[in-house]
Amino acid sequence: MLHRPDHRAGLPTPSEEAPMSPDAIEAALTEFDTRSRKATQAGAQAFARLLELAEERDSGQIPRVARFLAATYNGRAFPFDLFELRAVDIAISDDMLCCLDALRWGRADLHTLIPDGDARVRAVIESWGLRWPERS
Repeated sequence: MLHRPDHRAGLPTPSEEAPMSPDAIEAALTEFDTRSRKATQAGAQAFARLLELAEERDSGQIPRVARFLAATYNGRAFPFDLFELRAVDIAISDDMLCCLDALRWGRADLHTLIPDGDARVRAVIESWGLRWPERS
C-alpha cells in the first residue's frame, strides 16, 4: 500500500482527531459564516470594479477581465485560464482573487450582487465578442 502524507501539513489525520465538542462546532460554524460573509462582500465590491473596467476601458488587459467576468457568470460556457492572472495588473488580479474567494464560499453568484448585474455581464460578453457555445 502506498503511503500518502496528509495534505494538511502536519495536522492529525481524521482517524487521530478527537471528536469536536458542540461548543467547538458552533465556534467553527460562526467563524466560517463570518469568513464567508466578508469574502462575499469583498468579492461583490471587486466584481463591481472589474465590471466597470470591462464596460468603460479598452486596454490590452480588459479582454482578460471580460473573459474572467464571463467565466464567473458561466464557467462551462466561458472557461478561464488561471494563468491569465499573471497578465494583468496586480490590482486587477487582486480583484479577481477576491472574486474567486467569494465564489468558493458559494453564498451567491457575484453578478446577482451588483445592480443590473445579469444584463451588464451579458452586455460585456457581447461587447467583447465572447461567444456562447452552440447548442446541440
